[in-house]
Amino acid sequence: MEGVLLEIASGSGEHAAWMAPQLSPLIWQPSDYEAEALPSIDAHAADSAAANIRPALQLDVTQAAWPVTKADAILCCNMIHIAPWSAAEGLFAGAARILPTGAPLLLYGPFKRQGKHTAPSNEKFDAEFLKARNPDWGVRCLDTEVTPLAEANGFARAAIHEMPANNLTVVFRHG
Repeated sequence: MEGVLLEIASGSGEHAAWMAPQLSPLIWQPSDYEAEALPSIDAHAADSAAANIRPALQLDVTQAAWPVTKADAILCCNMIHIAPWSAAEGLFAGAARILPTGAPLLLYGPFKRQGKHTAPSNEKFDAEFLKARNPDWGVRCLDTEVTPLAEANGFARAAIHEMPANNLTVVFRHG
């Protein structure tokens, strides 16, 4: 794949540093809501010596204007459960604005399926870490929350891949 991959919620920058060199010539655009995360992201990029990682941008997905106006793919790891639901709404709305038809939006993290946790560890994480820290956070249900939100924004669920630690990678395609 060529073009620009926008990583939403890049956190420390470790995903970009590890994945971007393997996906060249794809240009990796990291971003994060927290301005304090940007130096770490850029430091990991510099340590990787990858020529295809752009400087990190601050991006609040709940805002109508994003600092990136076009991307060929979006990757968002571990955000929608560690954020209020408005972040998921903003993610899909923004992705619909900047992705071309057929482009992927990939989500990674824990999800409920059919309203139920997929593992006791995810249920414990949801109750004891997420909701205990902020009642607006929580493991989202792929079937009754995330996929309907995706569809309302013009995305179709294309694939679900089971990952280690009871996580999923979910691929949506912009319609």
